[in-house]
Amino acid sequence: MKTRASTAGPLYSADERRRRDASPWTLVQAWLAPLQFLAFAVSLFLVVRYLYDAQGLAAATLSVLIKTALLYAIMITGSLWERDVFGKYLFAHAFFWEDVVSMLVIALHSAYVVSLLCHWLSARALMLLALAAYASYAINATQFLIKFRAARRRDPPHTRPLALAAGTVK
Repeated sequence: MKTRASTAGPLYSADERRRRDASPWTLVQAWLAPLQFLAFAVSLFLVVRYLYDAQGLAAATLSVLIKTALLYAIMITGSLWERDVFGKYLFAHAFFWEDVVSMLVIALHSAYVVSLLCHWLSARALMLLALAAYASYAINATQFLIKFRAARRRDPPHTRPLALAAGTVK
């Protein structure tokens, strides 16, 4: 059985679009998404630099923690947004597969934090775990970008808020 999200129709029903536009979390997501991506890019550079020449461990570690904190913030506010728009905190029809992959993303980032705090892994192993978390984040971010790009083509222009038109929020 196909869901509305898998068809060529609009991403949101008229009522969902109204709730999306009224939700304060839409704007929060619009700010957090690019901020998290910027943190990702900086952190990725620092992690790869550490893996390449074993320099800058403290900066790389701090950058992963900042990226993870932003991930937690976007996951929490994204869940609140999803509840406002679709009536459930996660796995709403329109974002089911994105939410599934998001669980992997949050699990890998959380594994990094727990491993760091419990001293379960070496510095190098931690940075490799961070890279795995970042790979999952890149896949998840790509899912959302593809979804919104397709939605931009399907939804009438007058129904898209600025943030959604830019493809930066759920």
